[in-house]
Formats: sequence, structure tokens, C-alpha cells
Amino acid sequence: MSTSLLVTALAGVTVVVLWQLLRDYVIPSPLDDIPGPPSSSLLAGHLDDLTERKAWMKVKGWFDAYGAVYRVLGLLGERMVVTSDPKALHHILIKDVENWPKNLAPSDDLHLLLGPGLLTTEGSRHRRQRKMLNPVFSAAHLRHMAHIFYDIAHRMRKAVEGRVGQTAEEVDVNGWMARTTLEMLGQAGLGYSFDNFAEDSTDAYGESIKMFFPLLNQIPVLAFVVMWISPLIPERLIRVLLRLYPFSADLHRMLDISDTMARRSEEIIGAKKSALAKGDDELAHRVGEGKDIMSILLKANTAAVEAERLSDEELVAQMSTFILAGMDTTSNALSRTLHALAQHPSVQERLRAEILEAREASNGTDISHDDLVKLPYLDAVCRETLRLYAPVALITRRAAKDMAVPLTWPVRGKSGVMMTEIPVTKGTFVVVDIQHSNINKELWGEDALEWRPERWLTELPSQLHDARIPGVYSNLLTFSGGTRSCIGFKFSQLEMKIVLSVLLTAFKFELTDKPITWNSSAVYYPTMGEESTKPEMLLKVSSL
Repeated sequence: MSTSLLVTALAGVTVVVLWQLLRDYVIPSPLDDIPGPPSSSLLAGHLDDLTERKAWMKVKGWFDAYGAVYRVLGLLGERMVVTSDPKALHHILIKDVENWPKNLAPSDDLHLLLGPGLLTTEGSRHRRQRKMLNPVFSAAHLRHMAHIFYDIAHRMRKAVEGRVGQTAEEVDVNGWMARTTLEMLGQAGLGYSFDNFAEDSTDAYGESIKMFFPLLNQIPVLAFVVMWISPLIPERLIRVLLRLYPFSADLHRMLDISDTMARRSEEIIGAKKSALAKGDDELAHRVGEGKDIMSILLKANTAAVEAERLSDEELVAQMSTFILAGMDTTSNALSRTLHALAQHPSVQERLRAEILEAREASNGTDISHDDLVKLPYLDAVCRETLRLYAPVALITRRAAKDMAVPLTWPVRGKSGVMMTEIPVTKGTFVVVDIQHSNINKELWGEDALEWRPERWLTELPSQLHDARIPGVYSNLLTFSGGTRSCIGFKFSQLEMKIVLSVLLTAFKFELTDKPITWNSSAVYYPTMGEESTKPEMLLKVSSL
């Protein structure tokens, strides 16, 4: 009898698995009428196209061919909708956000690797975490962080000065930006110093974070595997099984990076808790002066009622998430800005002149927080870089129920029928195309693909205002929108402006004769040429 039950159970599991694998091939969907590119792989669909280093070129080609809404295929024929349509974005990110979580399964690749932090949690748990973190990301609190950012920027400047002279030297600018943003996040975010800028190598934690997204991009199937099996198997066991899988060195390295981040996060939080227990005087003499985000968060967490309090697991996840999301995005945005300034010397000179004039008005000292954020051309350069080169180009959401997504621009189906809304069924993946919302000529004008900071010094196109892009920043979707928008976008902007204000008064940046390639990943990153896999960007740097 027991053998019979076992055979029946195994047969049932087999049927369920086969159905999961084959259902998208045999069941028709209303999404089948939406135009989209043909797939070159029956099993992988467009997954390779979306995750390869030149994915941005593929996505641009699809947008040019099919417009702001089109269909692609995921693993095993799963239908996915890609959209940059303003009404669709507002529906997904603002109006019906509760029905568009990042994932419906208990876990995915980021939850497995980072833990239950702000980037990976949903629903009430996400709201509770965000409520706890909101006060430390306010503009008022960031004003107190400016002197910490300036101190780090000046130490980085001195370190670079020691390596260059009046004649231009090739410098890995991306490496320095990564080290600088990691140190800023460390001190202002965690009250911890990662880097003294004395040696050429950075902290092992920083190296792990820098490789996180490029490496994760090499194993896209991990996200699907974790989603499929997490309803059946707890995360701890999933990690054990992944460790036992012998055929992917990238997977094992990814797990090593995750372990390194978790271990260092636990060490830093443990030290912070010990200092907190000794009182405010102890914190005031430490890095961050007790005003860092983690110190304030730990204080607030201790004072919170039990139902609102974050667990140790959540605190560790917040730290890993904060450092990872903040370092890679901001450092690569700074690298993009310096790359663009090297390509446009006249813009570099104009920006340098504005910063020098502001410093002179400050009696030759650092520009105050309030004056710095008001510099018009500096603000225009930052906005234009974040518009044209959003560090994160695509994000995903999944429908929690059957619904219809409204459209600004109707789509002609393959049947010839004009669709003013897209019917989606529960479980449908939607890819939000941040990049093409930011560079759509229908919204931004014919020069949308040009890097032109001057556009921000005049009135923006009326059609852009009318579209009501649901982003939190300057009609841009760069920092997403709604309750899941980037909580640290003001933090990132302040970092960028302070670093640029210090560097451009000390150095001139020029292109080398070596090509710089920008590669698609969860966060865009540069390499020297298409063959290299090392995140790196060399520019000629000379002292002024």
C-alpha cells in the first residue's frame, strides 16, 4: 500500500512539473495578439537577448520596431509584456501598485542572495521597512551628511593627485568612483569606513558588490529556478542544493559573494549595536558621528513597538541592499557623467566655470549643501546623464490578478484590432522599460537621443508634462515611481554633485584612444572594449 501511495505521489509531482513546463506552449493567451519580435529559442525565448551584454541594442531595436508596448517570450515560452507607455506605467507603479508586486513566489534570486530587505520584500512587510527608513533619507537629514561626503571626495582627490601630474595619465575612473561611493555609503550609511584611499586595492566587500550584478547577469536562469521551487523548498535548502550543483562556476561565485556580503553586514551591525549600547558619546566619536543611517535605524528599531520592529535578518538585508543598490548605480552614473564630459569638452569647461564661481562666492571653501543643489548647470548635467543613461534600464513586475492595463497610445494587434488596453492574466510578467520612457521622441522631442544638458535650462516639451510620467524625479523614470521608488535618490544626487564639484576643480578629463563599452546588466557597467569582462573605464586625467 505504501509503495502504491509513493508511486501515485511521484506520478502526481511529475504531472505537475510537466504541466508547468508545457502549459505556455499549449494554452492560448490574449497576449498572443500583441506584436513582438520572433524568438530564436524554443526553450529560452528572448531570455538571452534580454541578458546579454548588448541587450540595450536589442531592446532599442524592438522599441523602434514595435513601439511602447510589445510581447516577448521568457523561459519555456512564458509570455511577457515590455512597456514604456505612460498610462501603463502609471497603472503599474502608482494606481494599482499593490497588484503589481515584483514576484508572486516566496522567493527569487535577489531575495535568496540579499535577504528580506527593501528591494525584495512585498506588501505590509515592505511598507513597514520603508516607514522605518524614510526619515533617514529626508533632505533635512542629508544636509548633515554633506561634510562627510566632501571629506571623502577630497581624500579621493588627493589620492588621484598622487598618481597624475600636469601631463595626462590614464586612470581607471570607474574604479575610483566605485571606491568613493562605497566609502560614502559606508560612512554616511553605516558609520563604517571601507577605504583609506592609501592602497590601490579596495575592500573585499566592495569588490564583491562591484561584481554582483555583472555576474548575476551571467546566470539569468537562477531567477526562474528559485521562483519555481521556492513554494516547495525553503531558501536554506535551495542554497544547499545550488552549492551541490557542479556545472556552474558563476553560480558558486555568486553564492560566495552573497555569503561575503552577509558576513560583513553581520560584523558591522554587531559592532554598531555594541557602540549603541555604550551611549551617544561613543557613537559621536565613531565614523559617521552617530548620524549615519544604520545608527539612526538601530535607535528607531529599539524604540519601536514589537510589531513594527525589524528582525536581525531584515537589518542585515537592509545593509546589503543599501550598499549594493547605492554603490553600483551611483558609481556607474558618475562614470557615465565623466565619460560624457570627456566627450564634450565645452560642456566640461562650462560646468567647471560654474563650480569655480560658486566656490569663489563661498570664499574658496566647499560649496554649501543648499547652494550646491541649486547650481543650474550642474543640476542639468546630472539630470541629462540620468535621463539618457539610466543606470537601471529595465525592472519587472508580475500581475497578482487578472486585469486590463490602459494605454496612452493604442496598439494594433496582429489581428488588426486596435487595443486601447492590454488584458493580462494573473502571473503575467511585465517588463517596465525605464530607458525608453526617458528617451521617447514622442515625449522628449527629436533630439531625445542626444546628451544635451541645456534642455533642462529651458521649458520642457508640453507633451512630456501632459504624459504625466509616474517617476519621482524630473519627468524621469530613472528612480522608478510610487511606493516602490528608489528611497535613496536624493542621497545619490548629493553624492554625484559633491564628487563632480571636487573633481572638476582639480582635474581635466579626456578620452583615451581605447574604446569604452557600456554593457547591459541589472546595472549598466563599463569595460575597456567589448572583449573585456572587467568593470573598468580609463580616461586621461591631468591636474589643473
